[in-house]
Amino acid sequence: MKDMDKAGRGTTSDTKAAFLFPGQGAQYRGMGLDFYERSDGVRTLFALCSDSAGVDMKRLLETADDETLKRTDVSQPAITLVNLAAAALLRERGVVPVAVAGFSLGEYAALAASGVVSAEDCFRLVKERGRVMQLTADGMGCGDDAPGMAAVIGLAPETIAALLAEWRIDGLFAANINAPTQSVVSGSAAALRQAEPLFKAAGARRFIRLAVAGPFHSPLMADAAERFAPLLEQTPFHDPRIALYSNVTGSLITSGAEAKRLAPRHIVSPVQWVTEERALIARGGFDMALETGPGAVLAGLWRSMETPVPCRAAGTVQAVEGL
Repeated sequence: MKDMDKAGRGTTSDTKAAFLFPGQGAQYRGMGLDFYERSDGVRTLFALCSDSAGVDMKRLLETADDETLKRTDVSQPAITLVNLAAAALLRERGVVPVAVAGFSLGEYAALAASGVVSAEDCFRLVKERGRVMQLTADGMGCGDDAPGMAAVIGLAPETIAALLAEWRIDGLFAANINAPTQSVVSGSAAALRQAEPLFKAAGARRFIRLAVAGPFHSPLMADAAERFAPLLEQTPFHDPRIALYSNVTGSLITSGAEAKRLAPRHIVSPVQWVTEERALIARGGFDMALETGPGAVLAGLWRSMETPVPCRAAGTVQAVEGL
C-alpha cells in the first residue's frame, strides 16, 4: 500500500527491500545531484563527504570528466556518497532495508546502512582506501603498461579457475565472481594482454577491459591493504543492526569485529558475488532488491540468479519515485 507524505509524494512504507550497493565502474558525471536537490538529508551527506574528502563533492560531480572519476581516490568517495544518498532518499520515502549487500566498494555503503560504521567514518574510510589503492596502482605503471581488470563473459567461474591454474600466468588472478557466466580477472598489463586471446580460444564470448585504476581484489593490492590497516584499527565497528553480507565470504557478517577483520582482506580477495546473492535469496524476507546507487549493473547480474524476486534500479530520483 502506498501512503502520501506531507509533500503529496507516494511512499511505500510496507515495502521490504534488500539494498544492493554498486561499486567502482558505475560512476558518471552528475550522478546523485538530483538527490542533492530533493533532500536535506542528502545535502547533509554531501557536506560530510566533502569535509572528509577535502573537496566540494557537489562541484566535483558537476564538473569532473571521465578520467578524473575513474581515479580510485576520486571514485570511491563519490560512489559511496551517491550510494548513501540513494539509501537516504529511499528511507525518506518509507523504503527501509531488511538486508544489505555491496558489490566491491559498495560494501562500505552497506556497512554504513547496516549501522556497522557511521556515515562520517564511512567517508573517511573510503577516502583513505581510495588513496592507498591509487598509490599502489600508480606504482605499477601507467598508460598501456597500467595494471587493471577485465570481464570474461561466457565462461563459468569454475572453468576460469581451472584455466588460470593451468596457464599459471604471472600476475593474473580471479577477482570478481559476478554471475554464472561472468567473472572478472585482475592483473598486470602484460598478464591481461597474454590472457585475452587465451580466454577467447577457450570459449569466452568477450574480454572487456574495465574503467578502473588498478588490479583490485587481487594479491597485487597487498601494499594497499597494509597501508589501510592503521585507520581501520582506529575506527569503531559496531554489530550490524540488519542483515549484512560479505564479499569475502559470501555469507552473513555477524559482528562488528568480524567486519573489521574482513576489511583488509576485502582489498586483496575475490568478490564472491554469486555466493552472496544466493545466500541473500535463500534468506528471503524481502519483496524486491534495489540497486541503491548509480547504474544498473547489479540488476543485470541479479537476473542471472533466476529468482522471482525482482531487482530494480534506484539510482536516481525518478527511479526511486517510480517504485
